[in-house]
Amino acid sequence: MNSLSYLTVDVFTSTRYEGNPLAVMSDARGISDAAMQKIAAEFGYSEVTFVLPPENPENTAKVRIFTPTMEVPFAGHPNVGTAYVLGQQNEIFGRAIGDRLRFEEKAGLVEVTLQRREGRVTGATIRAPRPLEIGDRISETVIADCVSLDPSSIRKNKHAPVFASVGLNFAIAELESLEALAAASPNLNGFQAAARGVAGSHDFSLFLYVRPAATPWKIRARMFAPLDNVIEDPATGSASAALSAYLVSLLPEADVSQHVTIEQGVEMGRRSIIELDVVKTVGTVTDVTISGTCVPIMKGDIILRD
Repeated sequence: MNSLSYLTVDVFTSTRYEGNPLAVMSDARGISDAAMQKIAAEFGYSEVTFVLPPENPENTAKVRIFTPTMEVPFAGHPNVGTAYVLGQQNEIFGRAIGDRLRFEEKAGLVEVTLQRREGRVTGATIRAPRPLEIGDRISETVIADCVSLDPSSIRKNKHAPVFASVGLNFAIAELESLEALAAASPNLNGFQAAARGVAGSHDFSLFLYVRPAATPWKIRARMFAPLDNVIEDPATGSASAALSAYLVSLLPEADVSQHVTIEQGVEMGRRSIIELDVVKTVGTVTDVTISGTCVPIMKGDIILRD
């Protein structure tokens, strides 16, 4: 193989040059782990994906997700974008593409349903691969130091800052206002101190959000991960899913289904809309889905050998 074909898409948007960009290598057979990491660093996107034949032939594909610095077990926009790209093809690895796909990933099996409009694939809905996991609480001072805010900007009457995951771990914290959210600016020293001081936070990805009183399930958010070479991410499906699942887990009802809309990337000029549905049964969050649309942007070939 002398070259590797790719397609880039903007995810969680229907407008070009908004949303979160993703590069998808839809046939990455023969590419080494080291080469995958170098390609991800070269793109510089928050993630890129490499599609391989599944280990279990009952599944659609094996999908590997790389940030500029590491491989991650699961992420939202890479799955939605990869499903969209594969949905444009008639087949993958000799098998026809249907409306339901299953991706093998390090976090587990990810179930995908393609979205269609007038017969055309427009996006996808994915199911989080793991149940909600709630980690340690985090002090307001740690959060504030990471994003150059006063600790009084951290709202804690609903919940303290905490780690949460449905496949990928995030620190999540609620802010008092949209003004505080807009003022947040990542401080590398603060992130480095947080990563040293908090167990299990090797890169300390921080998801900040604001909930309007009138529309508490229409949330505005920002995500920072400078230790992973992602200063700010315009759309983070896995963090949105973790946050939504956590907030639903706090509801007093034992059985509830809740739709959540998260708007992200506004401050970057890359507005994204992430739609989520969370189901809680007998007091436990049992299902989280992430939905979004996509727009194709670029295609080309990566030269592997002269």
